Amino acid sequence: MSAKRGITVDSIASDSLSAAAGIRPGDIITGINAMPVRDVIDFMYYKDAEVFDIEYLRDQSKKSVRIISDTCADLGITFKPLKVKTCRNNCIFCFVKQLPKGLRKQLYVKDEDYRLSFLYGNYTTLSNITNEERTRIVEQRLSPLYISVHSSSKTLRNRLLGNPKAGDIKKELKFFAAHKIRMHIQIVLCPGYNDGKELQSTIQDIYRFYPYVSSIAVVPVGLTKHRKLPLVPVSKDDACSAIATVETFQKRFRKKHGESIVYCADEMYIKAEMPFPHLSFYGELPQIENGVGLIPLFMSQAKKVKVPKIRTIKRRYLTFTGTSFYPYVKKYLARLSEKDGIAIDVIPIENRFFGPQVTVTGLLTGRDIISALHDNADHYDVLIVPEVVLRDGDNVLLDNVSVPDIEEATGLAVLVTDGTPQGLVDTLMSVENKD
Repeated sequence: MSAKRGITVDSIASDSLSAAAGIRPGDIITGINAMPVRDVIDFMYYKDAEVFDIEYLRDQSKKSVRIISDTCADLGITFKPLKVKTCRNNCIFCFVKQLPKGLRKQLYVKDEDYRLSFLYGNYTTLSNITNEERTRIVEQRLSPLYISVHSSSKTLRNRLLGNPKAGDIKKELKFFAAHKIRMHIQIVLCPGYNDGKELQSTIQDIYRFYPYVSSIAVVPVGLTKHRKLPLVPVSKDDACSAIATVETFQKRFRKKHGESIVYCADEMYIKAEMPFPHLSFYGELPQIENGVGLIPLFMSQAKKVKVPKIRTIKRRYLTFTGTSFYPYVKKYLARLSEKDGIAIDVIPIENRFFGPQVTVTGLLTGRDIISALHDNADHYDVLIVPEVVLRDGDNVLLDNVSVPDIEEATGLAVLVTDGTPQGLVDTLMSVENKD
């Protein structure tokens, strides 16, 4: 936990500049060059110099140290997590509110923090932002920000947010655009609310802030079987209509600016049963973490995979994926089997925990994985687990089932891969090359 002023050091790399300066875990850094440090963003901002003085507390005693550094050098210091500003909205489609009991506590935290937007690409509605925070974003150039808009109509947006006191998002976008802060926008499509003409109007209104609004993503609402509000999922017709709307804007934008600007999430094309645009269509993939262009990127990378020549593959491999991604992984692995003789199969796993409407791999639970593998693990030696199902930096899934738990339940050796086509091959080769 951070102090009111200052940030607490979590760890120090042994051969780092911070270690040489005598900074230790548990120290509370309160200032740099006499400027107060509130969080890790202040630290990043003020340390951008070749020489700087760090003020810190150790056992309530004030200390300081001077560090001489290349501005690009890693100081080898990590901090305790931010104390996150939480969301006061009551969004009708809030995924957190659709979670059942019994998951990790962190999953129930609804963050609404511009700092997480800047640092990690989390989406914020800006509904709780203060004037002081707006000023800070501009002064420290906290750009880009990732912003959930959903609708440019204040009345409709506030209804979607479940917050009648939320401000006018167009005023927020206008302010940041005027100060040259880049923004990536998300529209969660909820049939019957912000689709059709409302979607057209919202895209048009947001586009007015281009180029500082750098991209707009239209993503289908995610619904679990535990939802209580009467929302309906995006149907095939809904998806086709949204894609048609987006394509109309894309043609106009590409002709005028040379880029699409607005995109539909991959899941929209899957629901519409339509082919994906070519990878080049997505530019620099500005919202790939939001599922925009992820599958086209995978398919493109799959064509370029390099498989080392091995006389005999000695093991049989098994992997899994969510139902929406299954056809694309299956096609890739079939080619590996036919062309390179790699014995690897993939099975789709239906999400029983959240319900069949949730089809992405990253929301699979350990229990569903183990259940699906129960009758499918025979005749295999190694299970390849995509790391997207794991908590960052850990071997634990959403429901606290661990990788060793899966290994014990299936009787298979378990390896984790980054989920890319080349990463999968590299993981297999790391096993085969041990012999």
